[in-house]
Amino acid sequence: MKQTKITLEENEIPERWYNIVADMPNKPLPPLNPATKEPIGPEALAPLFPMALIEQEVSAERWIQIPDEVRDIYTLWRPTPMYRAHGLEKALDTPAHIYYKYEGVSPAGSHKPNTAVPQAYYNKQEGVKRITTETGAGQWGSALSFACQLFDVGCEVYMVRISYDQKPYRKLMMNTWGAEVIASPSERTEAGRKILSEDPESPGSLGIAISEAVERAASDDETKYSLGSVLNHVLTHQTIIGQEAIKQMEKAGELPDVVIAPFGGGSNFAGLSFPFLRLNLAEGKDIKCLAVEPTSCPKLTRGVFRYDFGDAIGMTPLLPMYTLGHNFVPAKIHAGGLRYHGAGALVSQLLHDNLIEAEAVDQIESFEAGVLFARSEGIIPAPEANHGIASAIREAQRAKEEGKKKVILFNLCGHGHFDMSAYEAYFAGKLHRHELSQQDVEDAISKIDTPEIPATAP
Repeated sequence: MKQTKITLEENEIPERWYNIVADMPNKPLPPLNPATKEPIGPEALAPLFPMALIEQEVSAERWIQIPDEVRDIYTLWRPTPMYRAHGLEKALDTPAHIYYKYEGVSPAGSHKPNTAVPQAYYNKQEGVKRITTETGAGQWGSALSFACQLFDVGCEVYMVRISYDQKPYRKLMMNTWGAEVIASPSERTEAGRKILSEDPESPGSLGIAISEAVERAASDDETKYSLGSVLNHVLTHQTIIGQEAIKQMEKAGELPDVVIAPFGGGSNFAGLSFPFLRLNLAEGKDIKCLAVEPTSCPKLTRGVFRYDFGDAIGMTPLLPMYTLGHNFVPAKIHAGGLRYHGAGALVSQLLHDNLIEAEAVDQIESFEAGVLFARSEGIIPAPEANHGIASAIREAQRAKEEGKKKVILFNLCGHGHFDMSAYEAYFAGKLHRHELSQQDVEDAISKIDTPEIPATAP
């Protein structure tokens, strides 16, 4: 199996995170107070987040310095490798050059520690004793558990029930790093009890798990909340991926025509694409940046752009986002990290301004792509990562049909070693194509009772 590995030296790890707000032609709209519907200030976030992260959340500075202690921890797995996918190219018989940035080499097996470590660090700096969070497939929960252990901070994880049942080894990873893991919805919170009273068999959702984690943090002065995606500071931390990738593509002597990453709330996609978008916005490049979501949760491709809650119960500020509605509960697909009703404000504004693109892939096509990738490249991808691979294959096949060379880069955001039950279901023929009907989409959107985006908004 021929393989081209493009590496960086430890001293080439970026020293700063990139904040795309500085270069956006239209800045994201402000979050709103859910009671008054008026824009909120940083002080409204203080019960949930340490001030250092709040400052990053509202920052318009282009570059944010990475603390030395965080950067030292990054060296445990960064810089991450990039590969030219010769095996996949051969299997597809395509003239395209396919590259992938591999984030599965982190201790938690995904890109998530890139933000988990700084979040734990800033909480520790402010004397926080415990952090609560949610997790879908378990990758974020694993990453935050790992990071909290490094800084001796307690960690309480609300794991979406369907993933809690499907992925027991992710739970055990979190336990090994000292975290307490609770299946969500749970009886521990008022939010969880409300959901269970309405549906005792609820499979849960990221929105529900967020409600539980937020409730717990808001009720304890020594506890803060941490989010693994969606928010500006989270997406900014992940840009270390794209910054490294630009250096690696330079070493390969190529610039991507298209940059692809799976999409749940935005951290995966933003991490790879935002530094390349900077080349478009600041240097006039023309790189297609493509977010890939599941057809069973298509907020970018079929949702509406309006204010909505980040959680199911309505405890968070209202955020301007593409959404299917905070009450939407996605189907029980195995890509648990992509089962989120909304999209981060930064990505939503960029999509609204036609600066990025989005498409949806069903779980059968995604697993077909993942198996082909594993057989041609050797790495078994996470179900979430399979969506990005499927879109990369679409692009490569299009290049073949057009007889054109195309340079494709995608984010292989994590390995699938703890997702083998999903592959077992795929090989047993127990997975099915699932796409929301137009009636499903309309029903979900009709339940949204939050403010619309003002007509005067850009």
